[in-house]
Amino acid sequence: MDNEQLTRILSDSIAFTSNIDKALFSKMGVKRGLRNEDHSGVLAGLTRVGDVVGYERQADGTLKPIPGKLYYRGMDVEELVKGIQTENRLGFEETTYLLLSGKLPTKEELDAVQSLLAQTMPLNHTATMNILSLKGKNIMNILARSVLELYAYDENPDDISPENLVRQSINLIAKFPTIIAYAYQVLRHDQMGRSLHIRHPYEDRSVAENFLFMMKGRDQYTELDVKILDLALILHAEHGGGNNSTFSVRVTSSTETDTYSAIAAGIGSLKGPLHGGANIKVQGMLEDMKKNVSDWTSVEQIDNYLLKILRKEAFDRTGLIYGIGHAVYTISDPRADLLKSMARDLAIEKGRLEEFEFMELIEQRAVEVFLGYKKETAKARTCINVDFYSGFVYDAIGLPSEVFTPLFAMARIVGWSAHRIEELNFTSKRLIRPAYKNVREMQSFIPINER
Repeated sequence: MDNEQLTRILSDSIAFTSNIDKALFSKMGVKRGLRNEDHSGVLAGLTRVGDVVGYERQADGTLKPIPGKLYYRGMDVEELVKGIQTENRLGFEETTYLLLSGKLPTKEELDAVQSLLAQTMPLNHTATMNILSLKGKNIMNILARSVLELYAYDENPDDISPENLVRQSINLIAKFPTIIAYAYQVLRHDQMGRSLHIRHPYEDRSVAENFLFMMKGRDQYTELDVKILDLALILHAEHGGGNNSTFSVRVTSSTETDTYSAIAAGIGSLKGPLHGGANIKVQGMLEDMKKNVSDWTSVEQIDNYLLKILRKEAFDRTGLIYGIGHAVYTISDPRADLLKSMARDLAIEKGRLEEFEFMELIEQRAVEVFLGYKKETAKARTCINVDFYSGFVYDAIGLPSEVFTPLFAMARIVGWSAHRIEELNFTSKRLIRPAYKNVREMQSFIPINER
């Protein structure tokens, strides 16, 4: 038997070995995907880091949809963003301090964390050369491998004391932008035959500006580009302990493994198209619609094409309208609302207002078409999520799709770090170890000559 035959036999057996009757989940009280029957999440832990609110539970146990709210350390993110914007400042570094410490920084503390992040951003020569040698078409994989490699450069990698965890967190938050930018430059050189540009980050610039500089070069971005990227980083920095990648970090951290292994687990989770990879899918769907909808102002044409997507007749034929719907948010996603408001200004600056207004119409029609198509099987309400506009924003500021999901990780490393620190500093720690019920019938050993 050759390798191809063996692989086929093993593959054919998957339909049998992996098939579990869906009815068994309800019968045995199993919460598939750690989700309740009403689509709310199963309560698996407590946190003081962040909170995601999209509904209120009524006295009769039903869920009432409400406008979405996102809280960082008890602070409404909308209030945080608007406060920073009112003072005409960038805010990712301030958000980092808030999520790690639990409070807003003083002017002195903010200056200190900005300086520390900027000074920690450069990679040493050996780490840089190692990234330059990594091959691959997906930057998320290169990021994960690079993070694991940083273990070797840490003089105290396994120490889980609060002081060491903070040191490691700052180091990773600062180095993610550099790793991602350098990884893209290598991919661009290796896969596209373009020149290799390795730019040393400034020691007096923001995370957002340094990233744009390392990606695009000096004077290749505008003030608005920096501001909207900074906003996107703020909005993606944290999203509660129940999102898949953060939960992966907490599960891994509960074993008391090292920081680099735990964060690599989060990267692997975030990479998936049902999580952090969704913004690329949205951008692909929109490009497909621009080609197939001749009149961008026609409700009828847009509705018809959205129905084709739902019927698995268009785009990737999965039946999914990407960027619509969320596990928690029902009426609105506050991150999408905040990003959309600045995205319009960006569209005007870049001469892409017609495209932006096309997206706005798709947003309006997608919610209505989805609810009309799903009818009684749909949840009471649905809305666009942050992925709907984030891909457009990244594209408009001149960033390639290869870094869309890595940008998510570049922001979420802050939330991952805060949750890891919390998980390892509970007064009563416990290994996260849920149960799985085996439903495979028993079988006996058969001698090999009798099989």
